[in-house]
Amino acid sequence: MTFKPVLQKVEVNRELRWLGRLYLPWLFDGEHSLIIQPSHDKYVKFIQQEKFTGLLVPFTRSLLGGTIKGFEEMNTALKKKAEQNG
Repeated sequence: MTFKPVLQKVEVNRELRWLGRLYLPWLFDGEHSLIIQPSHDKYVKFIQQEKFTGLLVPFTRSLLGGTIKGFEEMNTALKKKAEQNG
C-alpha cells in the first residue's frame, strides 16, 4: 500500500505532522505527528503518535498493530542519535 502524505503542520524544532489518505477522506486516513516538548535543562520530551480514522479502520486493526514495532525502533534509534550528539 502506498500513501502520498500531505504536510499538515511544520514548526521547526517543535512539530511535524502529516496526513496519509487512502483514496477518499472517509475511507481511511492516518495522521502522524512527531512532537518535541521542552522539559528542563537540556532535556526534551519526544511524542510520536498516529491517529487512524475512516470506515476501513475496524477491518485493518491487525495490520496497523505492526506499525507500533516500527515506531519503537525509530524512537530507539532517535534517542541513541540524540544522546551521541548531546
